[in-house]
Amino acid sequence: MTHDDIWRAIERFATEHGMTCSGLAKCSGLDPTTFNKSKRWSKEGQPRWPSTNSISKILSSTGAKIQDFTKFIDNPNQGRD
Repeated sequence: MTHDDIWRAIERFATEHGMTCSGLAKCSGLDPTTFNKSKRWSKEGQPRWPSTNSISKILSSTGAKIQDFTKFIDNPNQGRD
């Protein structure tokens, strides 16, 4: 599991729920820019991982279980048309 895997899973999870990453963040009570691509790396080039709190909030707001999220890590093609 990599940094890119987790961010792709968030993107796919949002799509699965009919939202953009921004919409998913807002729906979850997070700042709409929480999942922006520009926030995934620090200015020094270090990866920024989403917090467990952010993941918890997107699960809670969509009524999903952690397994519903992790399927997008385990199966990279899940949720694609």
